[in-house]
Amino acid sequence: MTEATANVGAAASVALPVLIVDDHSIFRSGLRADLDAGLHVLGEAATVDEAIALVIELQPRVVLLDVHLPGGQGGGGAEVIRVAAPSAPHTLFLALSVSDAADDVVSVIRAGARGYITKSASGAEVSDAARRVADGDAVFSPKLAGFVLDAFGAVAGETADTLEELDRLSARETEVMRLIARGYSYKEVAGSLFISIKTVETHVSSVLRKLQLSNRHELTAWALARKLL
Repeated sequence: MTEATANVGAAASVALPVLIVDDHSIFRSGLRADLDAGLHVLGEAATVDEAIALVIELQPRVVLLDVHLPGGQGGGGAEVIRVAAPSAPHTLFLALSVSDAADDVVSVIRAGARGYITKSASGAEVSDAARRVADGDAVFSPKLAGFVLDAFGAVAGETADTLEELDRLSARETEVMRLIARGYSYKEVAGSLFISIKTVETHVSSVLRKLQLSNRHELTAWALARKLL
């Protein structure tokens, strides 16, 4: 094996393995070309049935999943998640769709998607979102927060202990918590609150500890369930 070949192999081994699922070949090709070098596309699927088969076979870390897909029982992206997820326990799903309709957002979030962004996002933004989902974050466009809140709120209902839980947090920790729950990155939170990224990390760690949560995904679910966004 040459040094060049070894370097290529090493780079591929650390890249984030993803699967692209969309019924438009032009979009799949364009997205594949626009994703940054930190993502490794394992394959592509155009239908519900193809997607389910490839998720189970390839076990990607993140699936970039269109909401509206032909095939299967007519359930689109949500059906892919429901059917494939039990056989791919380490695979996470990021919905990537032209639609920002409430029904579409709610359906895939309830099915188990960790995020939802629109196809107006750039390749760099999609790449960043995929990495954040792989790291345990819940990522969605800020304007879609209300739909996601409704989805979690309808399932979780009202929580009587919310005020007591919030009392554990300082005012600044509450501000950070709300922004993180809306899907903002540490850098974006730091810019919004005029604090350093390190300070944001410190606040997030404190919030997780005080609320007895394990990661940012659980924090987002906690905030959404209590209608705090």
